Amino acid sequence: MSEYITDKKVELEVNEPPQLAIQLIKEVQKVEKATLNVLSLFSGCGGMDLGFEGNFAVLKESVNEKLTPNFIERDLKNGFVQLKSTKFKTVFANDILIDARNAWGNYFSRRGHNIEHFYTDSIVDLVKMYKIGHSVFPENIDVVTGGFPCQDFSIAGKRNGFNSHKNHKGELAKDNGPSVETRGQLYMWMKEVIEITQPKIFIAENVKGLVNLKNVKDIIQSDFSSINGNGYIVLDPQILHAADFGVPQSRERVIFIGIKKSALNSKALRELTKTEVSDAFTPYPQKTHSYTTEGGNLKHFVQLKNVFKHLQEPEKTKDLSQMFYSKAKFMGVHCQGQIEIKLGGISPTIRAEHHGNIEFRRLSKKNGGKIDKEIKKGLKERRLTPRECALIQTFPPDYDFVIENKNGRKGSFLVSPSKAYKIIGNAVPPLLAYNLAKRIEEIWGLYFEK
Repeated sequence: MSEYITDKKVELEVNEPPQLAIQLIKEVQKVEKATLNVLSLFSGCGGMDLGFEGNFAVLKESVNEKLTPNFIERDLKNGFVQLKSTKFKTVFANDILIDARNAWGNYFSRRGHNIEHFYTDSIVDLVKMYKIGHSVFPENIDVVTGGFPCQDFSIAGKRNGFNSHKNHKGELAKDNGPSVETRGQLYMWMKEVIEITQPKIFIAENVKGLVNLKNVKDIIQSDFSSINGNGYIVLDPQILHAADFGVPQSRERVIFIGIKKSALNSKALRELTKTEVSDAFTPYPQKTHSYTTEGGNLKHFVQLKNVFKHLQEPEKTKDLSQMFYSKAKFMGVHCQGQIEIKLGGISPTIRAEHHGNIEFRRLSKKNGGKIDKEIKKGLKERRLTPRECALIQTFPPDYDFVIENKNGRKGSFLVSPSKAYKIIGNAVPPLLAYNLAKRIEEIWGLYFEK
C-alpha cells in the first residue's frame, strides 16, 4: 500500500465473519487503486503539483459551475471556493532552486507531504545517480509531469532554444558550446526519467514561444515519441491560454501529452492513433472562460478587481507575502514592467523576475496611471506584491511565499521577497494544472480499464 494512504487500516480479529474480512480488504484495495502516483520534475514551488492534487482555494469566479460542476467542494469566505481533491498524489518532486524547495516544503508539509521527497539535485545528476545503481526514483509511477526550463524558448528571454549556454544547474557552461547537458536540452533528461519510470501518462509543458522556433516543437515531439522504442503516443501539443481556464493572467503554455501504448485498452489505442482524436478521448481540457473565444456556456474571464477585492495594503497587513514589494522606481514607458495593471482586465504574464520587471499595482497620473480614485484616497504608487502575483497565478491565499528564517538572525528569510517573485513567476498556474488533471482523471478509466 502507498505510504500516503493512511486513512484505511485492516485489523481483523480471528472470529470476524469472512464476508466482513473480504469487504474490508476490497475497500482498502479500492483506496489503493484510487491513488495515482505523480513524479514531478522541474517542480518549482509546486504549481503543477498543487493543481494535480486539488484541494486548494480559488476565486469562485475562476470556476465554471455549468461546465465543471464537479470542481467545487465547498464555499469559503471572501468569494473563494475550495476545489475537490483528485486521485493524484505527488510522491517525488525536484528542482535545483533551494528557495522553491523551501516554499514547497513549508506549504506541502501541511498537506501531509515529506520535505525529503523534494530533491534539489539537477535532473542530469539524478539520472546519473540512477545509472550507477542508486535508488532514486519511486516505483509504481502513474504520471510524470515536468515544465522543462523555458528561458531558452521564451520571447522574453534570449531564445537560444537548443543552443543554450547555461548548464543543467543554471550556471554559465564552462565548455565551448551547448551540449545535451545544457539547459536547452534538459527535456532529453526528462525523457530518460520517463524511460526509467514508465508512467502511463506524461505531461511536459513549456512557453508558447517554443512553437515559433524553427522545428523545435516537432523535434521534441519526435524525441518523446521514441521513448522505450516508440512506446508512447505523443499527441500533437496544444497551446492553452490560462485566462480561458479562470486564471486572471495572459499566460500561454504549450502542453505535450504522451500515453503509454502497452497500458491502453484496444479501443483507446485505436482512438488515440487516429489523425484527429475525438473530443471524447482527448486528454486536453475544454475551455471554461471566455477570453480568447466567446459562446456556449463559457463564463466571463476573471477580472483583477475581484482578485484584489479583499486584500489589505502592504502597510496594514500581517501577511509577509503582501507586506513587501519591489521598490524599483518607475523607469519610463519603454522599459518592461512599467505599466499599471488594469483592474477590469487580466494581468500581463507574471515573469520569473523582480524589481524593475514587476508591473505596477497603481501608478500616479504623471506616470500614466489610470486608477485615479485609489491615488486620490492616498494609496501609494507601488508595484505588485508577491501575494498579488501569487493570487494572479491562482495560488491559494494560505500559501506563504515570503518566509522568515526563525532560526536565523532577525530579518533573515528562508524565502526572501525577491526570490518569492522568481518562484511565483516560474510556476504553472495551479488552476490551469487542475483543469488538466481533472480531465485526465475523467478519461483515465476510458484509457486503461480493460
